[in-house]
Amino acid sequence: MPLALLALAVGAFGIGTTEFVMMGLLPDVADDLHISIPAAGHLVSAYALGVVIGAPLLAAVTARMSRRTVLIGLMVLFVVGNALSAFAPGNGSLLAARFLSGLPHGAFFGVGAVVATAMVPPERKARSVSLMFLGLTVANIAGVPAATLMGQHLGWRATFLGVSVIGLVAIASLALLIPHDHTQAPATGLRGELAALTSLPVWLALGTTVAGFGALFAAYSYVTPMLTDSAGFAEAHVTLLLALFGVGATAGNLLGGRLADHSLRGTLFGGLVSLAAVLALFPLLMRAEWSAAVAVTLLGTAAFVTGSPLQLMVMEKAAAAPSLASSANQAAFNLANAGGAWIGGLALAAGFGVTSPALAGAVLAVLGLGVAGAARAVDRRRQSAPASAGRVVTSHLPEESGSLRH
Repeated sequence: MPLALLALAVGAFGIGTTEFVMMGLLPDVADDLHISIPAAGHLVSAYALGVVIGAPLLAAVTARMSRRTVLIGLMVLFVVGNALSAFAPGNGSLLAARFLSGLPHGAFFGVGAVVATAMVPPERKARSVSLMFLGLTVANIAGVPAATLMGQHLGWRATFLGVSVIGLVAIASLALLIPHDHTQAPATGLRGELAALTSLPVWLALGTTVAGFGALFAAYSYVTPMLTDSAGFAEAHVTLLLALFGVGATAGNLLGGRLADHSLRGTLFGGLVSLAAVLALFPLLMRAEWSAAVAVTLLGTAAFVTGSPLQLMVMEKAAAAPSLASSANQAAFNLANAGGAWIGGLALAAGFGVTSPALAGAVLAVLGLGVAGAARAVDRRRQSAPASAGRVVTSHLPEESGSLRH
């Protein structure tokens, strides 16, 4: 694997750290800015909104630029957003800075995935994407806990300064390690990138992402009360258990990348089935501390097995112009975050019990399987269509048929 993938992983580590660290800093930020905890929670939403808007927008406006230049520019924007967060004088300016910090998130992963797959042979594409995502999953193990401790002892502003330093390291790594070849803008430009989003297979792939990762966040958003109220853990132990989720996510990410290079569609279906099974078993597993710890780890593993296959599938569905579609998939991840948390909250509010969000997640995972099955049916119909009808998918997607026949 090219050393350049390390530069992408460093950027992903910084992005993952700043995305999730705000959850642990909410009380400190609220006290310092004299606002309520719910008001401080809007800072999480502001970042997610930046991701959803920035992912397709920045990918579209940079369609004719060198992808190497785009990646470096996105990390510059990331550093600026986090530095402004550190020096924000009030809640309004901090909200704007967090929105700005979220803008490059989706486009970085989207364009980065395109660059990563361009640097490796076809049989290693999924693994290259998983190695980039490795920075994101490791951030949940090391970056977020370290940044949270820094904020608690040195002040929350120090956390965002520290994240800015990670961004500077990522910029230097990208400039030194990302080659100039394989990173030039595609000939299709903006019009071709936009045309990619009109394809039904692309939308079905994005729908699978929303449903599949919505299943994860329906449960994960409420995992703390499950661990304390159902499994009986003390609140002080929750941070360690969330680190176990990160360990599981890292293992699932690496496993999914390796398996998807052999069978993309099979890995996706297997991951969604495993996720549905783990979530369905959550009410049982949350009855004891040891089984709850196992459940949290398995949740991370099952969910992130599907990460690389989903990203690669969207890229293959829009093979002629993958940057915008790939970035849109990152927006879909964040829609899944918001939608899954909302659906899990509905189950709690309905009085179905503290573990009911996991069961709601299991339903979403099954829905994801249904969307993935519909996508497979569309593929088969298009592949069997007469060539004279001009609908032969493999003429447009030369690399897809080999990985999707498994």
